[in-house]
Amino acid sequence: MVERKQVEEVILLEVVELLKEEKGEDVAVTLESGLVESGMDSLAFAVLVTRLEQSLGCDPFLALEDEIFPRTVSELVDVYVTYQLENVPS
Repeated sequence: MVERKQVEEVILLEVVELLKEEKGEDVAVTLESGLVESGMDSLAFAVLVTRLEQSLGCDPFLALEDEIFPRTVSELVDVYVTYQLENVPS
């Protein structure tokens, strides 16, 4: 299982890289940054989740019964950390 700090670093890196590709310029992103306010639309979010699946080895959104739409980078980290904690092999 990946530690929370590592999940934060991976997600921040992927968000910054994706937004840079979308906007053509560097974007400052923190854990408190709003995803929509940072410039992430639904297509960019789908691309992000795909990249995170490659980086972190899971897509928690496939396993969720209820749709969750994280508003901030921190809420997105919470989704991944919670999924990993709930799916640790016994």
